[in-house]
Amino acid sequence: MDIAGRLRAKMADANLNETQLGKKSGVPQPTINRILSGESASPRMPTIAKLAKALRVSPEWLMYGNGDDAFDSNVEATIGPTRYYEYPEISWVQAGVACEAMDLFNVGDFEDVHPSDAWAGPNGFWLKVRGPSMTSSNGMSFSEGMIILVAPGSDVESGQYVVAKLIDTNEATFKQFIWDSGRAYLKPLNYSFPTVEMDDTWSIVGRVVDAKWPRSVL
Repeated sequence: MDIAGRLRAKMADANLNETQLGKKSGVPQPTINRILSGESASPRMPTIAKLAKALRVSPEWLMYGNGDDAFDSNVEATIGPTRYYEYPEISWVQAGVACEAMDLFNVGDFEDVHPSDAWAGPNGFWLKVRGPSMTSSNGMSFSEGMIILVAPGSDVESGQYVVAKLIDTNEATFKQFIWDSGRAYLKPLNYSFPTVEMDDTWSIVGRVVDAKWPRSVL
C-alpha cells in the first residue's frame, strides 16, 4: 500500500472527506487531493505530520509504511526546520491592479496577513475565494471562503490555476488555465459555469501556488 492508500484508508476509518480532513489538520484540501490522486507521491514532512496528528496515526507509518500505525501523543514528529513566508490578503479590486500598483500598498490596505511555506515572489498576495465556480463535487476543489496565494508574473502551464483579469475593467477571476490547440482558456471546476476563451482582452495576473482555509475557520 502506498501513501495514497494509507491516507485513504485512515480517512475512511475516521469517516472524514477531503474538506473535513483539511479543516481538522490545517492542510489545504487541494494538497490532500494531490496526495490521494498520486500527483504528490512524496509530500513534505510537515504536511505528513499534520495529517498524521489529525488521523491519530504515526507520521512514519503514513509516509513510509514503516512499523505500525499506532499514534503516540507523547512523541512529536521530527520534521526539521521549515521556512515560512508571510503575504498580505488583498481585495479582488486590488488584485485587478496588483501588477501596476503593488508598490503603493501599505499595511492599512491589507485584509489580513497569512503565512505559507510556498514562495510567491516579493509581491505575492492572498485572495479569498468567492462564489462556487471553483468548487467541484470530486477531485480538486476550492471552496468559497478558502484563501489562495498568487505569485504575480509567474510562468503558467496548462492545467495550473491562475488569477486573470479583463484588461479594460481590471475585473479579476480565479480559474484553471488550459492551453489546447493553440488557444488559451479559463476553465471553472464547477461545470455549471462556462469555460471562457482568453483573447487579447484578458491578461494573467499570476499563478496560484498555495491554497488553504484561513486560521479563523480551522
